[in-house]
Amino acid sequence: MELAKIEKLIEKYIEAETTLEEEIFLKKYFTEKDVPSHLEEYRKLFSYFVNNSLDVSNKPITLPQNRSIISWLAVAAIAVLFVSIFSIYQNNLNERKQAELAYMETQRALDLISFSLNRGNDAIAQLQTFENSQNKIFKNN
Repeated sequence: MELAKIEKLIEKYIEAETTLEEEIFLKKYFTEKDVPSHLEEYRKLFSYFVNNSLDVSNKPITLPQNRSIISWLAVAAIAVLFVSIFSIYQNNLNERKQAELAYMETQRALDLISFSLNRGNDAIAQLQTFENSQNKIFKNN
């Protein structure tokens, strides 16, 4: 029964579907017990993980003491950020000015069309008055 469970867990492990608890169970199984011969290759795998997890480095980690380079890099990054923001702002400002000019030109064109249509309406109103007068004259005769 346990062998079938182990084989299913190995399949899940290979598919990267095991939980942390299942992986711990597999590591214990392969490092503490006698393993059947067809699973012997997995013993090496799990014992490698157990042995390497115990490795500790005694080498000290030192950070560079030259802070002036880091300071200059920070200043350069801030300068690039400000230049980028300024150029984006200028682009937006130019686009806004172009949009306002286009709006004003469109408004002028629409005003001209409106003026022409109103003149045409006045002419039609005069023709309507003329036609009404003609109809009265012809009806009275």
